[in-house]
Formats: sequence, C-alpha cells, structure tokens
Amino acid sequence: MNGTNSPAEIAQIWVGNGIKKAKLSVAKMLFLGIFAGMFIGFGAVAFIVATSPGGTAGEMIAQKFLGAAIFPAGLMMVIFCGAELFTGNNLLALALFEKKITAGEMFKNWIFVYIGNLIGSVLLAWLMWQSGLLTGAVAEKAIAVAETKAAIPFWPAFVRGILCNILVVLACWFQAGSKSMIGKIFAVWFPIMTFVFLGYEHSVANMTYIPMGMFAGANVTFGGLWANLIPVTLGNIVGGALFVAGIYWFCYLKDAAK
Repeated sequence: MNGTNSPAEIAQIWVGNGIKKAKLSVAKMLFLGIFAGMFIGFGAVAFIVATSPGGTAGEMIAQKFLGAAIFPAGLMMVIFCGAELFTGNNLLALALFEKKITAGEMFKNWIFVYIGNLIGSVLLAWLMWQSGLLTGAVAEKAIAVAETKAAIPFWPAFVRGILCNILVVLACWFQAGSKSMIGKIFAVWFPIMTFVFLGYEHSVANMTYIPMGMFAGANVTFGGLWANLIPVTLGNIVGGALFVAGIYWFCYLKDAAK
C-alpha cells in the first residue's frame, strides 16, 4: 500500500529514529525535552479545564470524553514539532535490541529527556498558576486530580503505567505507518484518547497534573509527587520498552536478514 508502511518497515523506521535520538547532544535532549514536557502539559491542562464543571454522572462522562479527545494534541505537537518525550523514546529499545546503540546511549537519552520533560512540565504548571486561570472550578479539579494521583498505591500506579505506555508507544508506532499528515494525526489521536479516557497513568502528564494541583493548594508534598512518578515511570518503561518494543523486535527484526 503506497500510503502506509508495513509493521516490518515501521520497525526499521524506529531503529533509525533511535539511532538519531541517541546521538543528540545533551543540550538538545534537554531543550527538546522541555518542549515535550510543555506540549504534553498543554494536553493535561486542557483535560483539567474540560472536566472541571462537574454535574451528573452522564455529564461527567461526556466531559471526560471531551477532555480525552483534546489531550492527544500534546503528542501531536511532540511528533510533528520535533520534541523529545521520555515515554515515546522507550522505543529506543528497538535500536538497542538491534545492537545499533548501546545501553549507555539509551539510558543517557532517557535520563536527560526525562529531566527536560520534568522542567517543561513544571514550568507550564507554574505559568498556568501565574496566569490567573487556575481558579474556581478549574483549581478545584486540579487539586482533586493531584491528590487522587498522589494517593494511588505503588502497584496499581505501576500497572496503570504499563497500560498507558503500551498505548502511547503504539501511537508513536502507528503514526510511523502513515505517510500523510492526516493519517498520522488519526494514528496518534485514538490510542492517546483511549488511555486518557480509561484513566491510565502517564509519567510526563503527571509532571504537570500534580505540580499544577500543588500550586493550586493540593495537600501533596514533593514526596507524594515522587510516590506517583516512580512507579508510573517504571510501568511506562515496562509497557513501552519491554512489551511493545521487545515483542515487535522479536516478531519483525530478530530473524530478519542482516
């Protein structure tokens, strides 16, 4: 099919992407990571605003659906505007399994991109607080979301992180199968919308959700923030690097002609 790439071709595309990403300078990893943190944060803020009115059970489901439908704009900006997102970069594992990059190069990318994502996410949360828009029902929703996420026990947060990044990495994989902009948009939209609507946990999104709630007055400490980020991040790695990248490497690259 002229307009699409096969799964085997997508796998090769992501091996190439992994090589390029691993070779980025630390400065580029950080700055592009900051952008990605902000881009995902815009989606998170939009979700908070969309779901803030409350109401009946039916109204809240409709609001959650709307918020989930808006959130994918964040990953679209990451992919199309050229930023570096920790969760999507779990696909660097493909290049590692193919022995095109070293484990050190992969972890270096993950660490500096993660730091950049954290800086960008917290910066956006702070800017939202400073904007005067984090008030009323929006502030109440931000506080509720932050306190709820900080209270999730380790194991459920870890599992929700796995489920989340299976879908996020599949969105990154899926969009590489299309050769058109509109095809890539739809490829990103539905997996991301699904994870948000189902309530899974995304480490980078939570870097905006929880600090924004903290700025609004949530009863969450920095310890509470990391009590969420640590299990969610580990789950994201398992879902993205082991489940998706690992299985697709085994199926499409392991026995391919070298």
